[in-house]
Amino acid sequence: MNAVNIKQLAQQLNLSISTVSRALNDGYDINPQTKEKVLALARQLNYQPNPYASSLRRHKSKTIAVVVPEIANNFFSLAINGIQSVAREKGYHVLIYVTNESDRIEADSLQHVKSGRVDGLLISVSNKTTSDENLRDIEKQGIPIVFFDRVREEFETAKVTTDDFESGFKATEHLILQGCQRITYLMISKHLTIRNKRMNGYLHALKTYNIRPDKKWIIECVDNRDKNYTMIENVLSIKGRPDGIFASVEHLAVTSYHVCRALKLQIPKEVKIISFSNLETAPLLNPSLTTITQPAFEMGREAADILLRALTKKNFKLSNSRLVLPSVLIPRDSTRRAASAKMSE
Repeated sequence: MNAVNIKQLAQQLNLSISTVSRALNDGYDINPQTKEKVLALARQLNYQPNPYASSLRRHKSKTIAVVVPEIANNFFSLAINGIQSVAREKGYHVLIYVTNESDRIEADSLQHVKSGRVDGLLISVSNKTTSDENLRDIEKQGIPIVFFDRVREEFETAKVTTDDFESGFKATEHLILQGCQRITYLMISKHLTIRNKRMNGYLHALKTYNIRPDKKWIIECVDNRDKNYTMIENVLSIKGRPDGIFASVEHLAVTSYHVCRALKLQIPKEVKIISFSNLETAPLLNPSLTTITQPAFEMGREAADILLRALTKKNFKLSNSRLVLPSVLIPRDSTRRAASAKMSE
């Protein structure tokens, strides 16, 4: 059976080809009844659009670029899955660039975006990014940009994030309520706004519970696992060491587990640990890891939905807006308070 084309649909419905085309592409100016009639016949006849022909007609590639700092992090893997789910629904392809937390690789990736055929860009910046120059150049070319998770605050466009300050507060408060008084915060790059928001939430929780902040408990980690191991080992080896660890990213929590095992510190009896994490294996760690879990898949979907609306809706304009999705604290054994401590209260 020969494939049905858009011209045949138009003839059967006694409509113009342009009307059928706009209906199939969810055009805002099409009567809902007409749109449903077109879609019903398209489903009945198993109409399959030709993405290459339509791309050439509209000078569109039907491709969006996604730039992320890493792929091993479960958060970004889930976010990409969310992005791809929306792109597939809208007939778009996804081109993924991984910067490995390098501003140089990120700049190279954005240069490729500028010179290549992509219709839009979704980006979560590296922890070394300090300039918006390449992004400004992309914007000047008329390519819409949407940030998710790691954003550039100065860049005016849509941003999809989580409630980092509130989550930082909740994580620290949870440790305090489980009996911790000396809580170390393991933070990531100073260039990222999520770092400051999570840290400010941590500091606000300490203040709320009348615990004096101590600079030596705030550890600025780096992109080197061995150096991070040494810094965490040093802070857990001093007299009056921390009794709680708040890791701002999951790999720092995993490193903390390794350090505690090497120092023969029992989790959670001697040190309690909580982390931002989307690790599927968090419940399987020994002990299971208490997490602040971000809605990564939903963030990816929302960011992609905003970008694709900007690409496909004539009356939709990207604004300097922010969509904030809540994270969830999931208590597990790594912060469990001893039964004797609860009974003595």
